[in-house]
Amino acid sequence: MAKFIYSMQNVLNIKERLETQAKTEYAEMNNRLSIEEDTMRRLVGRLNSYEMQAKKATTDKLDIAEMIRCNNAIKLLKDQMTQQAVRIRIAEKNVDAAMQKLTEAVQDRKIHEKLKEKAFEQFKSELNAQEMKEIDETVSFNYNNRDD
Repeated sequence: MAKFIYSMQNVLNIKERLETQAKTEYAEMNNRLSIEEDTMRRLVGRLNSYEMQAKKATTDKLDIAEMIRCNNAIKLLKDQMTQQAVRIRIAEKNVDAAMQKLTEAVQDRKIHEKLKEKAFEQFKSELNAQEMKEIDETVSFNYNNRDD
């Protein structure tokens, strides 16, 4: 029996590897975004802590040095949060780009899998036609060579 060999199997294999790479890149970008968001949450927590310390320094006993220290820390944290927000936006754009790349890789792989399926169907129909031809030839030979 004939064996099906897909002529573009190497291209399909490459598309599958590209899809795997795109999945890995997407996971890395998603992980990076998660790390950046966690960093922002920690900064917000520290900011809240310093704001509470500053408020406490004004309510109990007026501690000017503590208020100045807290206010300076708050300014520094707000600057860090602004920078972190930029990092988050960049990470989000990277995730979107990786997702787009992954989507394209999946589409390419699916296209080549469909082409392989169509080639296999074509192969099966050609094989079936060849078998029918052989059956017809056998029947014709038997009919022509029968003893009357």
